Amino acid sequence: MENHSQFTRRSLLKLLGTTAASAPFVTSNLMAQSPVKKVRHACFGAGGQAWADLTQISNCKNVEIVAVCDVDLSRTTEVRKKLPNAKIYQDWRELFDKEGENIDSVNVSTPDHMHAAIGVTAMQLGKHVYGEKPLAHDLHEVRRMTEVAVTNKVVTQMGIQIHSTAYYQIAAKVMRDGVIGKVKEIHSWSATYWGDTSPKPDKTDAVPEGFDWNLWLGVCADRPFISGNYYHPGSWRKRLDFGTGTLGDMGCHIFDPLYMGLGLGAPISVRSEGPAPNPWNWALDGKVIYQFKGTPLTQGETFNITWYDGDARPPAEIIAQTGKYALKFPQSGSILIGTEGVMIVPHQQLPELFPAEKFKGYQLPRVKGVNHWGQFIDACRGEDKTTADFAYAGPLTEAILIGGIASRFQNTTLKWNSPELKFDLPAANAFVRRDYREGWKIPGLG
Repeated sequence: MENHSQFTRRSLLKLLGTTAASAPFVTSNLMAQSPVKKVRHACFGAGGQAWADLTQISNCKNVEIVAVCDVDLSRTTEVRKKLPNAKIYQDWRELFDKEGENIDSVNVSTPDHMHAAIGVTAMQLGKHVYGEKPLAHDLHEVRRMTEVAVTNKVVTQMGIQIHSTAYYQIAAKVMRDGVIGKVKEIHSWSATYWGDTSPKPDKTDAVPEGFDWNLWLGVCADRPFISGNYYHPGSWRKRLDFGTGTLGDMGCHIFDPLYMGLGLGAPISVRSEGPAPNPWNWALDGKVIYQFKGTPLTQGETFNITWYDGDARPPAEIIAQTGKYALKFPQSGSILIGTEGVMIVPHQQLPELFPAEKFKGYQLPRVKGVNHWGQFIDACRGEDKTTADFAYAGPLTEAILIGGIASRFQNTTLKWNSPELKFDLPAANAFVRRDYREGWKIPGLG
């Protein structure tokens, strides 16, 4: 496997030196300039969220799934049934080697730690990228994803599909319209439990047949395989090296309408008042306080967004302002406290305003949602523009990820310098970027 990996990397280096200059068509960073009749697409990942993305994209008009790649071949069984003409690969680098001239776009729906490696490679080859959230695992990777997308003028879209629904579009418009006045503070939460307080099991298990553990690890340091769903296929989100915890997973959804509606920039500071992760896993029941510079839609020079996850929730006095929702609190969402009222934005539901009597005659704006995946494919064809491109999704993801870093430094306010991608605490900067293991250096991520 090592010899094959090295060979494939050399092939990619050669490919990256020639293919980008002869990409199928030149594009702007949001919409292809020269329309094509059918988009030739490759999927990285075949199960879980990858299966959902693959299914949605394959259902779009004017697209052909040319190839699918998954390190676990057992997860390609349904793909073979659904897409009998698609070529199946196990090594993502081999897919680029052999199909680079046959594809126009890709979706990267792998565990978080491989988003940047595959995504940056694809963009440097001139391929349009639908990248699952969070955009990448590390802050440095996210910044490079954003920069490479602009440099290579490719169409991009992050997989925050609720962004394109009427639910979040309406909530954002209500904020922009100033219906609840100036926003004074926000409380956001998710009841998802992507954390683990247990130590890592001290054991080594046999790797299942058809599963390439070395390829799954990818850029991360080598370690023994542990069975029982500890890493693969689903619990990697709990593990520090591979996932980004509840905040990284759900925060990209929950903060999205806030970024859309209020025009937020980068946080200026972040502070964790929840538990710290152990050496292997993200913590549960987090509480992270973000401070942002004020915008024309918020009150004061700065304002706060406080994040809660697991069993943690906003204070009772905040929840009490949400009328009927105080009796049956949503699993995920945000509460915005304004100078003229309160708005709750439940995840995947329409927003509501309180006090109910004050807003009794108010009608929510009519906004039509769109197909998030279809918008991406149409943009690749030169017929639409994406609304969650990496220029938007990159800064959003960076804000989310600095909260994860803050959780390692309990009850410490970290000032954040976004242009320089640095904290004021040197120890925190060690988590902005990590070294990739030997043999897995990725061109464009240096």
